[in-house]
This record gives sequence, structure tokens and C-alpha cells, in this order.
Amino acid sequence: MTSVQDNIKGKVAIVTGASSGLGESTARHLAARGAKVVLAARRTDRLDKVVAEIREAGGEAIAVATDVAKRADLDKLAAATVEAFGRIDVLVNNAGVMPLSPLDKLKVDEWDRTIDVNIKGVLYGIAAVLPRMQAQGSGHIVNVASIAGLKVFTPIGTVYSATKHAVRAISEGLRVEVGNSGLRVTIVSPGAVESELKFGSSDAESAAGVKAFYDANQIPSDSVARAIVYAVEQPANVDINEVVLRPVSQEF
Repeated sequence: MTSVQDNIKGKVAIVTGASSGLGESTARHLAARGAKVVLAARRTDRLDKVVAEIREAGGEAIAVATDVAKRADLDKLAAATVEAFGRIDVLVNNAGVMPLSPLDKLKVDEWDRTIDVNIKGVLYGIAAVLPRMQAQGSGHIVNVASIAGLKVFTPIGTVYSATKHAVRAISEGLRVEVGNSGLRVTIVSPGAVESELKFGSSDAESAAGVKAFYDANQIPSDSVARAIVYAVEQPANVDINEVVLRPVSQEF
């Protein structure tokens, strides 16, 4: 009988935002289960270190410098993955930013960056891999949303929440569109997870509030990595549509 672990072994998985936090943890978990992993992020020095450690542990991995806000970078990422491993089985759209502040602070440049990374980055990732997955007749796109995509994170996270609501809408629409072609789509919506995301606020008051909230509630990044692995390891005819996870102590 085939074990669920065999459903990951040999798959080619791209993970964006893989230089730290839950992206890094997800890449390590998938590699440990036998996936060939492509780590994507802007910080190549950090990527190279993680790749070296995965290889030392017996895994297969490469690093590709990627800014998900640039469509050309995602196209190059997909091409580099196919060149190295011949196919793309999984895309984990994990890269994200969370600069929080009330709307009346008018941090419009931060709004733009949040939309560029959290919405356009997800769409650019989908555009880069979807034709290849459809040609294969299989593939799995995992989009990392947030608890803030289920409820508006007000008064400091309105724009961030808007982007994560968008990720959920895009994911559900994609699931319906591609399900009959053998592709799977999963939304993962975490609560407070240990990562660099919490350091994104330039507004001092918001930053202090976020730090206190995370210090009181956060769970390790591998909590999310295990959820992603769970979705990926399912048989090809099973699609885990959405996973919501938060610290036991988190009310929001």
C-alpha cells in the first residue's frame, strides 16, 4: 500500500518567501519528506545557507533570487525550476508583508507594497506555474492567507486584511476553475506565527502593539509547515481546500 509520505517524495515544490519564517520551515519539511525544493526570496545569502543545510541533510534544493512583486522574476523562477527538475508539482505562495497602521496615517507607499506583494505576487506566481500544471494534468497551488482574511484586522490592519481576503477569493475561484483538470488549491490561514512578518510596521504605536500581541500568542513557524505538508501529502483526488490554524490562546 502506498503511504501518504510517498505522495510527497519526488515532487518538485517551489516555496516563495523561503529565506525565513514559515517559508523556510515549509521548504525544510518538504525536503525532509523527499520533495525537490526550489527556495525563492530576495535575500540570496540566506537562501544559499538554507539550501546548503537541506543538501547536507540529504535533500535536493536550489535557490532562485525572486521578488514576487515583479512578474518577470516569477516567470524566471518557474523556468529555473523546470530547467533544474523538469516539472512543477507544487507552488507555495508564501511571500508576504504586513506593515500595519491605521488608515489615517496615510502610509500609501506601504499600502502599495502590501498589494504588490500579497495580491499581485500571488497572481504572478499562479500565472507562472498554471500553464505547466495544466499541461501535466496535475499540480497543487498552496496560497498562504491569514486569520486577517477571515475577519478585518482593525484598526491597524485594514489594508493587510483586504489583501488576505483577496487571496482567499482568488484561491476559491482558482479551485473551481481548475478542479476538473486535476489541479488542487489550498488556502492556509494562520494566526500569530513566529516569523519576521511582525516586524513590518513603520508606525511605532502599531509596531509595539503587534509585538506585544505576538509575544503573548505566537506559535512556531513549523506549525504552518506541518499544515502545508498535510495538504500536499493527500492522494491526488483529495483537495484540502482550507486550513485555519491559530494559537490556542488567540481570540482574534
